[in-house]
Amino acid sequence: MAPDESVVQIEGPWQHRQVHAGGTRFHVVEAGDGPLVLLLHGFPQFWWTWRHQLESLPAAGYRAVAVDLRGYGGSDKPPRGYDLPTLAGDATGLIRALGETGAIVVGHDWGGLLAWTMAVLEPKSVYRLVTVSAAHPLRLRSALLTEPFGQLRASAHALGYQLPLLPEHRLTRDGASLVGRLLDRWSVPGWPDPETARTYREAFRIPAVAHLALEYHRWFGRSQFRPDGRRYARTMRTQIEAPTLQLHGALDRRVLPRTAQGSSRYVAAPYRWRLMEGAGHYPHEEVAEMFDAELIGWLSDPEPDR
Repeated sequence: MAPDESVVQIEGPWQHRQVHAGGTRFHVVEAGDGPLVLLLHGFPQFWWTWRHQLESLPAAGYRAVAVDLRGYGGSDKPPRGYDLPTLAGDATGLIRALGETGAIVVGHDWGGLLAWTMAVLEPKSVYRLVTVSAAHPLRLRSALLTEPFGQLRASAHALGYQLPLLPEHRLTRDGASLVGRLLDRWSVPGWPDPETARTYREAFRIPAVAHLALEYHRWFGRSQFRPDGRRYARTMRTQIEAPTLQLHGALDRRVLPRTAQGSSRYVAAPYRWRLMEGAGHYPHEEVAEMFDAELIGWLSDPEPDR
């Protein structure tokens, strides 16, 4: 029997809320007071990936809000709207619904692609940009086309996601065991522990989540050959004016460090790159203390360096 949305109502030093933005209901988890830090998760996860930062950021004087993205966890699961421009509108609307005009935006993996997109399409809503394990969308697109034995090999699973129905079945059968194997494959040895993997596997088995999570991948793949994708690519050439921190695990096998590092060409503002030794694709979980020190140290710097 598939679990329901209650499995993402995990208790901790935070509050669960339902917030409506642009006609969509989002499940958010909030802690602390101060400048707003919006935390955007990746695939195949949900808000809980930011559990460490929901403690460290409030302790440093920030208001941390982690959201289940459209289609995930306890948020609405409409059949459409899984393109990056629509998702950027979701996040901007959420910032306003939280009572702010802008935020520090931190995104991991697909949340990172979304964060890059927000900084271009909704620049006034992004005071500072932090991307984690996420190349700029145009850098990723270029690497997939030009590095057949590099980034394309690392992202080979995503090509299979373009097929209908079969990928959803593979991801959810046997208690979503493949989700656990993906987390293990993309991380350093020893992470995730069995309980962490079980938590992500259960959340991914919520009805419709697997299908809608794959719709992100399908839009990105198919749009490369459609007018909407070409419009998006042209727009994303715009230089980013928000101070940017890019954090990446040195051992990331999901998005190769050399792919991500080339993203700096799209940033006109002060930019900082940090390669985190001993971390794979999930540095905010695998080496949380190191990650938090880099993040909070950069946020506390009034004039971040290039």
